Amino acid sequence: MSPHPRQRRALSRREFLQRAAAAGIAMPGLAAILAACGGSASPGGEGGGASTVPIAAPDEPVSLPLYDDVPAIADDLPLERGPLRIYNWNDYVYKKVINRFQDQYDVEIEYTQFDGMSDAISRISSGSVEFDVFWPTLENLGKLVAAKLLQPLNHSYLPNLQNVWPELQDPFYDQGSRYSVPYLTWKTGIGYRADHVDDPATLDNPLDIFWSSANKGKIGVLDEYRETIAYALLHLGKTDINTTSAADIDAAKQDLLDLVPLQVDTAGSDYQMLADESSWVRLSWSGNMNYTRWYLPKDTPVSVLGYYYPPEGGWEVSNDLMVISKDARNPVLAHTFMNFLMDHDVGLQNFSYEGFQPPFTGVSDEDFMKAGYIPRNLANTLVRQSDFSSGRRILALPPEADQLWQDAWAQFKAGV
Repeated sequence: MSPHPRQRRALSRREFLQRAAAAGIAMPGLAAILAACGGSASPGGEGGGASTVPIAAPDEPVSLPLYDDVPAIADDLPLERGPLRIYNWNDYVYKKVINRFQDQYDVEIEYTQFDGMSDAISRISSGSVEFDVFWPTLENLGKLVAAKLLQPLNHSYLPNLQNVWPELQDPFYDQGSRYSVPYLTWKTGIGYRADHVDDPATLDNPLDIFWSSANKGKIGVLDEYRETIAYALLHLGKTDINTTSAADIDAAKQDLLDLVPLQVDTAGSDYQMLADESSWVRLSWSGNMNYTRWYLPKDTPVSVLGYYYPPEGGWEVSNDLMVISKDARNPVLAHTFMNFLMDHDVGLQNFSYEGFQPPFTGVSDEDFMKAGYIPRNLANTLVRQSDFSSGRRILALPPEADQLWQDAWAQFKAGV
C-alpha cells in the first residue's frame, strides 16, 4: 500500500537544486521561489512587479501582495466544463468525495499526485505540471505568491469559508485569505503501543520516551528535518522550533545523535510500524494515528494504541492549504471544489477516510469522533481550536538558517 500522503519524504533544498540541475529545470522561476522569503513586499502590497514576502508568524501576520497583472476572477462567471485538474499528495482526498463532486457538477477530475513538497514546487516552477487546485504547505505560500504562480481568490465563490475556525478564515500567514483556504489540520505527538510502553504522560519529560534504552530498536521519528529537529529542541526545553541560533540547532543535532545507538528508525511508516509492532514509540502526526487502527492485525484490539500530546499544548500544530494556479483553466470550478470541501457534510465524509481533521466550527468533539470512527483511547488525536492558540507552528526560515537545519539533519541521517 502506498504511504499515507503526510508520510511522504520531502527533498532537502540541496537535493532539490541538484535534481533540478540534473533534470534541466528552468531555473529563473525556481530561483525566484527559493529566494522569495525574508524580504519585504512592494510598497502597499500592490503593483505589477515581483516582490519578496516577509516571513509570517503568529505575532507578525502578513497580508500577501496583490499584483495588477495577476487579478482575481470576476463574480458570477459560469462554471467551466472541466476536467478539473488537481495537484495533490497521493490519496489526500477521499475517492468517494471526488466521485460525489463529479456526480454533483457533472464534471471529471484529473488527479495528479506528487511525492513531496519540494518535488511539487520544482515541477510547478518549471511549468512541467499544469493544475487548477494545489495543496502547498504554509511555509511555501508566500514564495509561490511572490513568484506570481497563484491567483488571488474571489470570496464570492467561497461561502463555506465561514464554516472554518475564525483564525483560519483570517490566518497570520495570509491575512484575509487572499490566496488560500485551509484544508485539514494535524498535531504532532507521540504514537505508542500501550501494550509495550507506559503512557508518556507518566514521565517528567514525555519526550524522554524516545531516548529510553528500554525501547532500543523500537523507536521511530519522522523523516522530516523540520519536525524531528523541532522535537529535539523541545526535548531540550528550547521552545523556539523555528530557531536561527546555530548553538541551539547544534544542540538539537547532538541530542538526535544520541538516538543512533538506540537504533532509531527514520525510514518507516509510523502507522504501519506501530500496527505491526516493528515500533513501540514513534513521532507521529495525529491523522496518521487515526489511520493506524486500520493496519492492526486481525483480532488485535485498538486499545493497544495510544497517542500523547500535552494537554497544555506547546507542541506542533498546523494545517494544509488549498490554492489556485495563476494559469488555471477552470478557476470557477476550482473555487467550487474548494468550497465543496469546506461543506460540513462533505468535510466530515472526507475525514472518515483521511483521518486528518477539517477545522470546522459548529462540530463537537463527539461529532468528530463519530464521523472519524475514532475510538476513545485515541481521542487525543482530535485537533481542537484551542490547540491553535497554545500550539506552535513550523514556519519558513531565512535561507541561511534553513541550511543550518539541513546540515544538522544530514549529519544525523548519516549516523542512522
